[in-house]
Amino acid sequence: MERTKLPGIPETLAWADPSSGEVSFLADSTVYPLDAVYATAYVFLDRCWVLLGRHDGHWRVVLAPKKGPADDETLRAMLGEFANELLSSAWRHEITRQNRATIEAVVMHALGGAMGPPGLDELEEFDFSSEPFEDPLGIAQSWEEKYRKRTAEAANEPPSGSSAPRDAEGAAAATPANGREPSAAEADAVAGPAQGGDGDPESAR
Repeated sequence: MERTKLPGIPETLAWADPSSGEVSFLADSTVYPLDAVYATAYVFLDRCWVLLGRHDGHWRVVLAPKKGPADDETLRAMLGEFANELLSSAWRHEITRQNRATIEAVVMHALGGAMGPPGLDELEEFDFSSEPFEDPLGIAQSWEEKYRKRTAEAANEPPSGSSAPRDAEGAAAATPANGREPSAAEADAVAGPAQGGDGDPESAR
């Protein structure tokens, strides 16, 4: 196999084969996990054949364009795209590893909500002895608990068109508009015209 050095890339890391029109690339296995190499190779499956192998502690990647042999410039551009995608895949793999616990917790919570309400076996194991939580808006109350008290209070209230409360003699109890009881002078002024000029009830007739 003939090796051709690619411009700007060390020959120990990547080289081209003019006879077959393919390019080979070595990636450090301690830096790039195998899952990242698989993910990157999957991205390039529509454009080229991808061969993976091992070579002296490195992942060996061989890219062969599906349209036939390519020149060195095309192979160099394809190799650069593969290297950039491999770096992105390795970083995504590291983020997933660091946040695996959070991702699993979110997924389990979503699946648990999709499974519907708990069954009888789960309710038997549930601890109902814990202190009740504060619910000022009454969200956790049932419809009966929330509106039963209001219905009972409405039943005890007098109708809106009912008459005012009466005193012991059956007369309507007058309530001053200003909320205070009338004085003696005010009471005499009101009762005076009804009794006549001299206060005699007979003279008013």
